[in-house]
Amino acid sequence: MRSLVVSTLSPDLSGTALLDVPDLAPAPGKVLIDVKAAALNYPDLLMTKGEYQLKPPLPFSPGMEIAGEVIAGEGFAPGEAVVAGTRLGGFADRVLVDAAAVRRKPPHLSFGEAAGVGAAYLTADVALVRLAKVEAGEWVLIHGATGGVGLAAVDLALSLGARVIATSRSPEKLAILKEAYGVEACLPATGFREPVKELTGGGAQVIYDPVGGDVFDESVRSIAFGGRLCVVGFTSGRIATVSTNMPLIKGFSVIGVRAGEYGRQFPAKGRENQDAIWRLAEEGKIRPRVHAEYALADWRSAFEAMQRSDMVGKIVLTP
Repeated sequence: MRSLVVSTLSPDLSGTALLDVPDLAPAPGKVLIDVKAAALNYPDLLMTKGEYQLKPPLPFSPGMEIAGEVIAGEGFAPGEAVVAGTRLGGFADRVLVDAAAVRRKPPHLSFGEAAGVGAAYLTADVALVRLAKVEAGEWVLIHGATGGVGLAAVDLALSLGARVIATSRSPEKLAILKEAYGVEACLPATGFREPVKELTGGGAQVIYDPVGGDVFDESVRSIAFGGRLCVVGFTSGRIATVSTNMPLIKGFSVIGVRAGEYGRQFPAKGRENQDAIWRLAEEGKIRPRVHAEYALADWRSAFEAMQRSDMVGKIVLTP
């Protein structure tokens, strides 16, 4: 079988290659899955550079979430369509996963769509539902709204009845987003402070920021009194800081969001969050969007597209 393997950390993917590795075999308490789609997430890219908080020992195989068909395993019949969180190892022909991390794929979702639900929507759920406690009618400002994590937040916020303002560097991507999801307002990724304050009557109640850097700096001046600013990531490349007088004067909270770690620290709540997003998926209340599918053999093109932020939605690798 083939697996994408990071042998050395590098800024340009030179230490990563698709290799032939020994076949996996069934094991007690595990499910062996034939991978049909594996979603690419920004942490996968960061891990190849050694820039993510999770730093697996070398060599390792990235890939956090997959969809596929069961080969063998406890609680599932061969051929069943399933999804699974892998944390590592998803970019391969087969994966061996703890049975507790596997669930049946909603039948109306394609393998590509289903593969992209877990990480992005879980992050959005932990941020918006569990921590920020978004209420219907509140204004939610979502940055990086056309990427996988941002788009999941847009989709989930709309399902909660929130009023969404989306930002992106690309007017073309925002046009696609507005047409597909009916977002109330779309703004550029810079200079959004005054339009946000005008639209909302003083500032957004909740801000979801996977971008960081200058976007974060402007966000602290775009938030309502008593608002909640969710720090999700720093795809801009700069980790921003905030002077503590800002949250003091405006009474807002800065909330760090690590959805996976949240579930590991609070297992019962983590299971509730997982159940919640998959229930929404099964009921058709969220609409994951696949931007592009790349063959596993063309993994480099997929990673480079992620690096350029080319996507509106998820990038998926297929066999």
